[in-house]
Amino acid sequence: MKLMLASPAILAIEALIPMGIGAMPLSEIAQQDPVPEVSAIAEEAATPEPLDILEQINLYSQADLEVGPLEQVNSVRELTDVSPTDWAFQAVSALAERHQCLLGYGDGTYRGNRAMTRYEFAASLNACLIQIQQQIEGFNALSPDEINSIRRLQEEFAAELATLRGRVDALEVRTAELEANQFSPTTKMSGEVLMAPIHAFGDRGDTTAGGEETELSFGYRARLLFDSSLTGRDRLRTRLQVVNVARLDNTTGTVMSRLGFDGEEGNEAILERLEYRFPITNNMRMWVGATGLAQDHIIPVTNPLLESDGSGALSRFGRRNPTIYRQPGGAGAGFEYKFGNVARLYGAYMAGNAGTPTAKNGLFDGSYSATAQLTATPIENLEVSLAYSNSYFPGGEVNVSGSTGSGNARRPFTNNVATTSNNLGVQASFAFAPVTVSGWAGWSLAEAQVSDGDVSSGDTATLFNWALNVGVPDLVKEGSLLGFIVGQQPKVISNDVSGREDPDTSLHFEALFKYPITQRINITPGFFVITNPDHNSDNNTIWVGTMRTQFTF
Repeated sequence: MKLMLASPAILAIEALIPMGIGAMPLSEIAQQDPVPEVSAIAEEAATPEPLDILEQINLYSQADLEVGPLEQVNSVRELTDVSPTDWAFQAVSALAERHQCLLGYGDGTYRGNRAMTRYEFAASLNACLIQIQQQIEGFNALSPDEINSIRRLQEEFAAELATLRGRVDALEVRTAELEANQFSPTTKMSGEVLMAPIHAFGDRGDTTAGGEETELSFGYRARLLFDSSLTGRDRLRTRLQVVNVARLDNTTGTVMSRLGFDGEEGNEAILERLEYRFPITNNMRMWVGATGLAQDHIIPVTNPLLESDGSGALSRFGRRNPTIYRQPGGAGAGFEYKFGNVARLYGAYMAGNAGTPTAKNGLFDGSYSATAQLTATPIENLEVSLAYSNSYFPGGEVNVSGSTGSGNARRPFTNNVATTSNNLGVQASFAFAPVTVSGWAGWSLAEAQVSDGDVSSGDTATLFNWALNVGVPDLVKEGSLLGFIVGQQPKVISNDVSGREDPDTSLHFEALFKYPITQRINITPGFFVITNPDHNSDNNTIWVGTMRTQFTF
């Protein structure tokens, strides 16, 4: 008789599971990987991310135990938050009306999407066991044919029941292991290491500074990321970094040759990023950053396959529209507001030297940027965005084009002239299997704020840049990416100051192939070519080649 009880007991337990687990069947839960893949290093999209297993465990462990006693529910119609369209409606209905062992809350709700406490599980299981016991007591009323049918069913599904018991036991072991080995109850740690041999070659022209021959170098960057949650819906992000990747503009003489992951910080560990994100309403959330906050940390750049410096484009220019997303950053605040699933509005204000209280520094008197963007998804797989940014650069810190483009684009009126810039960007991305096409166009109107030599206050200069990107993901293996980029880095197309307009046009060509060696190791060989560097045909073509290796943990 004990063997015959296995089937209804297991079915009762499985029927109870949806109340605590949510939208995942027990058989699928048992097959989940014990350690989910960590991909927090990649810059996140601005939409909320689903909870991983660790975060679910943390959420369950913080559940409110004082929810009140459970009461018997005789009909699913008594529950105000259960409707026929719910995926588990039939199971809930069967527990209430067929098995008479469904428990709900005193306010007439079932709360099927919230985590289940141990007390609730015990009460619900006990109610079902009582019903099973009552059925057993009346078992003698069954006919011999009915008893034989039950026995045949039990024998037929004996293997499945044994497998189910094994999966439940394995799930308990895995859950205990995760709880024992997690970094912190409130903080998740992840990391990334990049290593890359780097070389640039090609004859140098007379108009580019430096002009030294570039030797083969080897660079690295290591990051540790700590994401903490204090309420379950917020995120405190702290990122530490050590980097020593050559800035090729020091030898090639042009920032057009810069890599997207370069940096020369003397092998010193620094606090590279510190920000806090929290919800205001269900449709709005805020960011506050003390250091390292940038536009693309808040605002999507509409270049989904190539925006990451660890797994996307190799060049600095190929990652995002520089005249919008490479304006002054550092400390500041921003927000995201959702208009349903169709559109999102973003805004951000950032200061480059917010921690310095002297003149031409601080939160509002030094370099700053104020950015707004409207992003829309009118149809599936299509995203378009329109962005505007206003920037200010005091004398000595002028960098209108975000360390891309020509020298004239960076400093249209020389570095000594304080400059403002009004920037407009149009971005789009469209995915049609197996290809994703994205791109942008950016215009900047720079204006001199003081007079200096040939420059008069009020002089203006116009900059333009564009790019077209093509990505083919999962080409030869899941996680692989073949990418191509062609574009024009920021160029001064008109200037009120004589001699500060770029005479020719430089084009940027880039090709890369990311290949996953394992789930956490990628290699990305690739190169990019700069024709007419600094938008000057007197300068010869520059080639930059590298093989970036990414480790994530």
